[in-house]
Amino acid sequence: MKHLGMSWADIKGTPRIELEGIMAALGEYNLLHSFDGYNEKDISEMSKNKPEVRSRYGEYVAANRRLKERLGQHVERPSFKSLLG
Repeated sequence: MKHLGMSWADIKGTPRIELEGIMAALGEYNLLHSFDGYNEKDISEMSKNKPEVRSRYGEYVAANRRLKERLGQHVERPSFKSLLG
């Protein structure tokens, strides 16, 4: 909770449901910004040494796509034909 600037007294005085909401929001924030500044080439290079990076990047892309859809921004999903070439 130190990332949120909450003291121990603040934590103890906050209802459990609010703390759970804060923790969920913090987890969502960390996921949505975990790969900011990286491109596909960087991810490809990192995943050579750590294969789990690829699955975490997939979660990041999916979360960002869901967020943009909820905000009403147009998200162009690739068609099967365009993936085949």
